[in-house]
Amino acid sequence: MRILGIDPGSRITGYGLIEKNGNRLVHVDNGAIYTNSKDELPQRLKIIHAGLVEVIERYQPDVVAIEQVFMAKNAQSALKLGQARGAAIVACVGAELAVSEYTALQVKSAVVGYGKAAKTQVQQMVKALMKLPEIAQEDASDALAVAICHANSFHLTNRLEKAISAQKKQEKRMQK
Repeated sequence: MRILGIDPGSRITGYGLIEKNGNRLVHVDNGAIYTNSKDELPQRLKIIHAGLVEVIERYQPDVVAIEQVFMAKNAQSALKLGQARGAAIVACVGAELAVSEYTALQVKSAVVGYGKAAKTQVQQMVKALMKLPEIAQEDASDALAVAICHANSFHLTNRLEKAISAQKKQEKRMQK
């Protein structure tokens, strides 16, 4: 399964692609889509969308994992981040890809084992897990962490959803 991880941002949107082969995770690529903070927000959103469409076309991921918006101290920053997330999600849904969302706490827990780990700890662990020669650019490293989180939790979430669905079906049968 090829996973595209996305760390959305209105100035820099990071992306990271990994392959999950059994229990092995293999680094495919990572990078960042840069926008000019002097440009109007709609133009920046267009660049984010187009950049992710290009990444999706080039690497053909099977699924996408994206980081959820955190509560920023500055409401204006949170709104811009949310809009950048929206542009990223539309690029993925437009390619008919399933999109899973993870909080920063979930990502850090899945990658480092501690939900309040420092950013540098996450970057070091991503470097080690992906066998990278150096730490990836900050936003790309965060995107790889989101992809790793999905790889590590996808099967558990999938099994849980199937169990809940089976339980609901059983309850409906019993009601008849």
